[in-house]
Amino acid sequence: MREYSPDLTPQWKRAKAVPEVPADPGLVVEVAGTDFCGAVVACEAGTVTLEDRFDKRRVFPLEPGGFLLDGAVVTLVRPSRAPAAPARTASGSLAVPGARARVARAGRIYVEGRHDAELVERVWGDDLRVEGVVVEYLEGIDDLPAVVAAFAPAPDARLGVLVDHLVPGSKESRIAASVDCPDVLIVGHPYVDVWQAVKPSALGIAAWPVVPRGQDWKTGVCRALGWPGNTGAAWQHILSRVTSYKDLEPTLLGAVEHLIDHVTAPR
Repeated sequence: MREYSPDLTPQWKRAKAVPEVPADPGLVVEVAGTDFCGAVVACEAGTVTLEDRFDKRRVFPLEPGGFLLDGAVVTLVRPSRAPAAPARTASGSLAVPGARARVARAGRIYVEGRHDAELVERVWGDDLRVEGVVVEYLEGIDDLPAVVAAFAPAPDARLGVLVDHLVPGSKESRIAASVDCPDVLIVGHPYVDVWQAVKPSALGIAAWPVVPRGQDWKTGVCRALGWPGNTGAAWQHILSRVTSYKDLEPTLLGAVEHLIDHVTAPR
């Protein structure tokens, strides 16, 4: 059995632990055993770079007890990695880690077609699930007044509608104006199709082509850009280039955010 041997060295003779100090940028220290004093400007594996008041820089090894801070001996160590920025959803909202989808609200957001719904899901999907908002598509808005009547909007079941090409004098604007209900919000964007709500820069093109009136717009776009005539495949290509709200035009962003606020507002 090994015997215990107490340390009989007097306390005042025992070596004191040297504190470790992160070499954060701007920290002013002296180099032990020299007359060099400077601020930390960089810290890499095994070395620290200091800059003195004459803007002279020197590199020193990160040796234990190799520096003085306010006259006390310290050991400089590499600063810990900065905390990661809060995760955000594709819409730019703060992500809620581990959040489960909320039970669907009675309120709804209607969009005109499948492409609109897929684009909204791509950018706002996480937010909509947290808020319990369901998005449905109408395949056009010609029957919007009847759809609204059948939905029977109420303060606890608000309805939001996103309309393509909602500009003064258009058929869409006349249909939207025929709906008069305080619990219904109809907003839109000026584009012929929701494709145009994707910024050209996201697709690597200078601008969306101008398609002559009387031609199918999507087919004309594919022809002008040299894409295959399959508009479904063209849309999947467009959608794949959308990674966040930054790839969409502000007009669409504002419209969708307005609809989400309307549907989720307290009764």
